[in-house]
Amino acid sequence: MRKVLGAVAAVMLVGCGGGTRTEDAAQAADGLELKQESGVVTGRFAQAGAEASFSSKQVEEGVYRIEVRQNGMTLTGLVDTANGVSDLDGFGAETGQDTQMLDGDREVLSGLYAALNAQLPAGDAAAPEAKYLRRAVSLWSQHPASVELQRTVMGEEGRGYTMLCSYAKCNGTWTGSCGGYYNWYSYAKHDCQHGGFDYTGNQQIAQLGDHFSCSGDEYYMSGGSWVCGEPDHWSRPKVIGSCFGRCGGGCGGDTQYTLDATNHDGCVRNGHALASAYCDDQFTSASDDEMFAGNCY
Repeated sequence: MRKVLGAVAAVMLVGCGGGTRTEDAAQAADGLELKQESGVVTGRFAQAGAEASFSSKQVEEGVYRIEVRQNGMTLTGLVDTANGVSDLDGFGAETGQDTQMLDGDREVLSGLYAALNAQLPAGDAAAPEAKYLRRAVSLWSQHPASVELQRTVMGEEGRGYTMLCSYAKCNGTWTGSCGGYYNWYSYAKHDCQHGGFDYTGNQQIAQLGDHFSCSGDEYYMSGGSWVCGEPDHWSRPKVIGSCFGRCGGGCGGDTQYTLDATNHDGCVRNGHALASAYCDDQFTSASDDEMFAGNCY
C-alpha cells in the first residue's frame, strides 16, 4: 500500500487539507515529540508549518483508543485487537461534520508516519498502543478522498486477510544467500476502467519483499532485461520493487505481507495513483490487513 500521491477524485464533502496554517503551527519546531508511559503514548509532530497532535491509550485489555488532530480535522479510532474490529472516523474539529482526506492531510500524516517509524521500535517490539497508533496513521496517510472516513474495519486471518509471508524470503530483503533468489507471486490484481480481475492487463507477476528499486519506482522485465519505471496495464509483466505486497506507506514499521496489500500495490503501481478512485476497493479490502495482520518477521 504505497505510491506517490496523484490526482484526487472530487466528491461532495468539505475538505480539511487546504494547508491553512495557524500561528502556533507556524512557530512550532519541525519534528516529532513523543511521550510514552504504561499503556499510553502521546505527542505532537510539526512539518513545514503544519502540526499534528496524537494520542493512543489502552482503555481495556486489548482495546486502544486513538486520536490524531491535524489541519482542522479530528481522526479517531477504537481498535479491539481481541475481536479484530476497529471503528474509524474523521470529522471537522470545530464543526463535527463529515470531511474528506485531501493531499495536504495525507502529506502531514505521511510525515508523522515516517517520524514514528524512525523513533519507535519496529514490528512487535513496539508497545501495543504505539504499534496500533502507527498502523492507524499509516492507514489514514493513504486514505483516498473518495472513501468515507467513518467506517468499521474487521479483520480475521483466513477470512478478512490472507498472509503471504512465504513469498517475502530472507526477511523481505535481498541479502546473503537470497541475493539471487526469485519467489514470484502470481498475480497482483485489480479492477478498473480497463477491465476486471481476469483481464491480464490488470495483473502483475510480483516479487514480494523489499528488493531493489529505482528513484522510488520499480523495475519490470522487458525484452529479457530489467527496466526502471512502471508498466501501464501490460499483460502480466514481472515486476520487482520496494516492499511490494507489504502493508503500509513506504516500507513502514511493520512487516505484514498479505494478499489484499499485494493487490492494492498492483493497482497503484499499474498506471494508477494512490488516491485513484479505481483503487478504492483494493484500499478498503487491505484496511483490515493493515490494522490486524501479524508481522511476517
